Amino acid sequence: MSERSTEKRLENAKRRGLLVVYTGEGKGKTTAALGAVFRALGRGYKVGVVQFIKGKWKTGEAKFAEKQENLDFAAMGEGFTWESDNLEVDKAAARKAWDKVDEMVRSDRYELIVLDELTYCVHYNFLDIDTILGTLTHRPERLHVIVTGRDADPKLIDAADIVTEMRKVKHSFDQGVPAQLGLDY
Repeated sequence: MSERSTEKRLENAKRRGLLVVYTGEGKGKTTAALGAVFRALGRGYKVGVVQFIKGKWKTGEAKFAEKQENLDFAAMGEGFTWESDNLEVDKAAARKAWDKVDEMVRSDRYELIVLDELTYCVHYNFLDIDTILGTLTHRPERLHVIVTGRDADPKLIDAADIVTEMRKVKHSFDQGVPAQLGLDY
């Protein structure tokens, strides 16, 4: 079977949006999600990304997103929550980001939406897991959603179609090497 006929057969198959979770202590959760973004854009899909923690500084992915026609990218966080001086500001940012997600899901314009570092907002009780699952389980049938971050809530894991746990074996940060431009952000 030719590559073209295989692609056509797959396109005609019933599309079912999947809920994917990348969690764990290891590096690579956002990177894996952005790989799926790149793949979806290559297929001409409309993609949305909402970053719940990142937002205080301009990352490489945010710069890349500015040039992409089919990509809506919103870095809406206030930085690392564990370094916050004002958790109320972080909570408000999380709620505003969730409102953006809810709007994106309900619009039925996207084939893929990435919720980067959403798990932290649940872990720190900024957002309610049942509210999140209400939206995600009633999303348009064709919509894929990827959630990233450590400490994924057990309810999220149960609801997901795919869960991958990243496990740290070794990390340069442990040897005092800071995050690297172009690799980490």
